[in-house]
Amino acid sequence: MSVWFGNAVLSRYRTKDTETSEDLGVIQTATLTLLALIIGFTFSMAIDRHDNRETLEEGEANAIGTEYLRADLLPSNVSARTKDLLNQYLDQRILFYSRQSKEKIQEIHQKTDELQNALWNEVLPVARTQPTPTMALVVSGMNDVLNAQGYVQAAWWNRIPYPAWALMAAIALCANILVGFGARNFNKNVGLFMIFPFVTSVSFFLIADIDSPRGGVIRIEPRNLITLKQNINPKMVLSNPSSTNN
Repeated sequence: MSVWFGNAVLSRYRTKDTETSEDLGVIQTATLTLLALIIGFTFSMAIDRHDNRETLEEGEANAIGTEYLRADLLPSNVSARTKDLLNQYLDQRILFYSRQSKEKIQEIHQKTDELQNALWNEVLPVARTQPTPTMALVVSGMNDVLNAQGYVQAAWWNRIPYPAWALMAAIALCANILVGFGARNFNKNVGLFMIFPFVTSVSFFLIADIDSPRGGVIRIEPRNLITLKQNINPKMVLSNPSSTNN
């Protein structure tokens, strides 16, 4: 629509002299270069956030796996309950990464908070009655488990700001208007002039898709958490995280 608007509405005000055409070429080049830079920087931001989310998923799996092993240092009854709670907690963390409705996500958050409180309440009495370096190691591991979830949640909230999207959209609209404004044989080459807005739209889609960890085509998969679940309890592994919705 911007290309069409630039050609059908604004091109009637374009003068035909050579100097104006040269000036228009300079403006088009500068605008298209700016758009390319903005898209490139924004794409880099999205990739960095995507890589950070994958790294944090790996770190969370390591924290849960380490604490599962350290639970053997607790008294036998407390150790069994802690391991069972960690198993349940791991299921919720795997579900967190799957495609879910808003209601289900809220339910996962609530269940995760309950399990975190239960896990902390399991190790806290033992740490108070047995303030040894060994118990300090167990408490530190549990603290890492709880912190890892907070880091992951913060990374998922860290999206490309809306003002950045607005800036990109404004520059893209201006660039496409200038393309239409400078077109001399628009009616004969409509398909050719549609290549640029198509490529721009694909770039926007790719950035938005990478910046959406739960939705879209490119998503964050909990591979490390699923592998940990297989190692801890192969018989109860979730082959498909979304299957627990039922």
